[in-house]
Amino acid sequence: MGPSSVPDLGGLCEASPTPNPSPEGEGREEEAEGKPLPLGGGVGVGPSSAPDLGNLREASAPHASLQGEGKIRTTLAAATRQLATFSHTPRLDAELLMAHALGVPRETLLLSRLDAAVPESFAPLLARRLAQEPIAYITGTRAFWTVELAVGPGVLVPRADSETLLDAAVQHFAKGPPARILDLGTGPGTLLLAALAEWPGATGLGVDQSDVALDYARRNAATLGLADRATFMLGNWADGVIGPFDLILANPPYIGTTEVLPREVAEHEPGAALFAGADGLDDYRTIVPQLAPLLGDGGAAILEIGATQSDPVTELLVEQGFTVTLQKDLGGNPRALVATLQS
Repeated sequence: MGPSSVPDLGGLCEASPTPNPSPEGEGREEEAEGKPLPLGGGVGVGPSSAPDLGNLREASAPHASLQGEGKIRTTLAAATRQLATFSHTPRLDAELLMAHALGVPRETLLLSRLDAAVPESFAPLLARRLAQEPIAYITGTRAFWTVELAVGPGVLVPRADSETLLDAAVQHFAKGPPARILDLGTGPGTLLLAALAEWPGATGLGVDQSDVALDYARRNAATLGLADRATFMLGNWADGVIGPFDLILANPPYIGTTEVLPREVAEHEPGAALFAGADGLDDYRTIVPQLAPLLGDGGAAILEIGATQSDPVTELLVEQGFTVTLQKDLGGNPRALVATLQS
């Protein structure tokens, strides 16, 4: 990913949870989990099709009709129109915010609350989203794989495309589960906790350089009942980590420092979790040489990559003696590299 290219946000686009069909069918868009969401240069969006962010008007404050008056059905339609000025899942955004305002699951909103009165708390939530604050920061949670994670300012929002790493791990360990798992750059515990939920007999270590992220990770582990199997450590990638591990997972920063990101990412999510030098490869250059000494027999190291980074990261891995397999996300884009060593 060069400085002049449109950034492949890949797992950095804020993908939404898998939706249920809306009974009224108003303002729907493609929202399936893993579906490419073209925020700026998002998954599956090339330079010629990326939206011109400079021409998007600033969203205005919510209309009076959204502030506690009328039925939810009508308000959702109006909110969807406002959110469509920048969001690629405006209807879903509106539904998630309304469900949060009501304090009910989104499914309950769609099945039984569409003709109810709009709660007064919806308007300020919508105003935050119109300022392009990530949905996950507003609601305070994000669904990922089979777990629900608490998230907020200072941590990278988990994205559906990162589930590609779990898909690859499940395939690799089809004949037997991993016993020990390492998650480098764990953030709020995203990959590690999802993996521990997948394999109840496993234990794991999550490493991150952010105290804020690790605080979220520890709280998430406790909430999910995984605290006795998950350990977290402040550190710089694998420095000081002692193996072996059966599974190593990593979703490092991979955006070039000159790339222009959508406002909701650039203004809210931590730059340290996004940017990795001019070509977006700096952290791979640190991580890859650390992997082989930490990987156990028959194990796999699985790294998330940007859609244009398969070749350069594969080259780094091959130089360290790995055999590499590419895993694509649900949008058909290169998303993960599975690296193994010959026994």
